[in-house]
Amino acid sequence: MKICICCSLSFVNEVHEIAKKLKKLGHEVLLPHGIEVRAIERPDFDPVAAKHENGYDAMRAHFTKIDQSDAILVCNFTKKGIENYIGANTFLEMGYAYSRQLPIYTYHPLPDMPYINDEILAFDVIELNEKLTEIK
Repeated sequence: MKICICCSLSFVNEVHEIAKKLKKLGHEVLLPHGIEVRAIERPDFDPVAAKHENGYDAMRAHFTKIDQSDAILVCNFTKKGIENYIGANTFLEMGYAYSRQLPIYTYHPLPDMPYINDEILAFDVIELNEKLTEIK
């Protein structure tokens, strides 16, 4: 299965570990450009600044990766004091995947955030609770 990871760019180390595990399970993994760049080239990579600097549109590029995928995996960890954080961009990517009728997996359970109870629950999210072998 081809899986596109969606997440905060703050989770670069965690996401690379998850990507390794997914690959060992036989999946193809597509990462956000910012995760790729931070790990390889520029630890301070800012996708908004990159769009202004060189015209690279990270959000559209990531939507293209979602289009090429069989499912998305939201990697949600603690950020800003919120356990299992899902930020605005990741929420947007989840909505896009939902509109494309793709399965939406989360690595951890959904966070306790104001928009979770209504909008995200409508996406029929599959919570993995760190069990990557549950991706089908």
